Order: sequence, then structure tokens, then C-alpha cells
Amino acid sequence: MPETRSVALVTGAARRIGAAIVRRLHAAGHDIALHYRGSADAAQTLAAELETARAGSVLLLQADLAEFDRLPELVALTVGRFGRLDALVNNASTFEPTPIGDTTPAQWQRLFASNAHAPFFLAQAAAPHLRHAGGAIVNLTDLYAERPLREHTVYCMAKAALLAMTRSLALELAPQVRVNAVAPGAILWPEPNGSGISGDGCSAKQAQMLERTPLGRTGTPEEVAEAVRWLLVDARYSTGQVLHLDGGRMLSV
Repeated sequence: MPETRSVALVTGAARRIGAAIVRRLHAAGHDIALHYRGSADAAQTLAAELETARAGSVLLLQADLAEFDRLPELVALTVGRFGRLDALVNNASTFEPTPIGDTTPAQWQRLFASNAHAPFFLAQAAAPHLRHAGGAIVNLTDLYAERPLREHTVYCMAKAALLAMTRSLALELAPQVRVNAVAPGAILWPEPNGSGISGDGCSAKQAQMLERTPLGRTGTPEEVAEAVRWLLVDARYSTGQVLHLDGGRMLSV
């Protein structure tokens, strides 16, 4: 009989932390449904790399997570290809400042779409398959869900909603499905064309952030990826938990 492998659907998986999560789960034996929105070249390159390592192990899924109908479709396509779903990793995220007085409804919609709306409806669509498999969900939250960042109120609200969802679904989907979260601190600085707090390459702000980090350094995408793998595979008696992977910043922010 053909080997049966666990299957993970990872959103925002073409680049940066998402790509590290995909590589780690693939190396641990998972087949991957690799979601991306606009990074087609990066997604195809990553898929080719993983397919070289293990043929037939990757499904590419392009979608804008703000489009509601695409969310159950991603789950259906994954199960249609692999016949099962064992893990959902809600990694995709939008991050931009929303100063009071200048915030628009479009910004609200954009930030809540990726950080709260899509994770919930993906989890809802995935739940029957995860129950059948005895699977798990890991949500990528943020330090700022609990310790707000100035001028980023809507982002903080959306991540706080994701944190509440993690705990609520841990109750609702138990005992078959475990639901946990990873809350990274400074891992990768926002890119120069981004709109995050360091999007302008502001080294002074980065230095100040590291001064508030007891371990005195940024984390790595690989450290986040290993935390996700551990929660999915090894943390069999943990649900509703948030793993703060922030170098100790929760102690000093």
C-alpha cells in the first residue's frame, strides 16, 4: 500500500516565515498545500525545491484570503488532492500602521481579512477533516495582540481577535483537534517597501526594540518554524496555548 503522510495547509507560505514553516514541516514528513497570494515566482521556486526532495508532495494554491468563497475552496482542493488534512497553519498576515484620525475602512477590512476573518473561516472549513485526522491548528499571532503597538490599533485588534479565536476554538474543537498559537517577536524586519514600523529601514527603532529584548537579538524564521512543528506534532497535551517566541520581550515591553 502507498505510504500515507500527514498533510498541512499553510497560508502565506511562499516567502519569509511562511516558507520556513513549509520547509520544516516538509522535512518532518508532511505533504504541503502551499498557499500564496501574489508571490507566484517564490511559490513556484519553493514548490520545485520540495518536489525535488519528494515528488508529489506539494499543492500550490493561489488565493486572495479577503475573498470569502476562496477559503472553503482552499480546504476542498487540499483534501481533493491528498485525501486528508491533518494541520492548518494560519500564517498569512497584513501589517500596516493605522493612526487614529487617519484610519480608513479599507485598512480595517484589509487587516481583519488576513489576521482574523480568513483564519476563522479556514478553521471552520477544515474542522471536519481535522477532527477525522485528530489534527491540529497553529495560528501565528503577535506580541502586539497583548501589548499594543502605538499607531497600529487595528492590527493589534485583529491579532487580539486571532488570539481569542485560538482559545475559543481550543474548547470548541476538543478533544479531537488541538488549537495553539505562536506569538513571534522580532524575527524579520519588514521589507523596505513595506509599511511596518521598520519599513523605512529605521535602524534606530530596530536598535531600541532589541534593547527591550532580554536575549538581545532577533529570532530566526527557522526557530518559528520549529515551534510550529512542535505544536503540531509533539505537543499532544497542549491546546489553547500561546508560545511567545519573542526573546523575552513580553517581560519588558
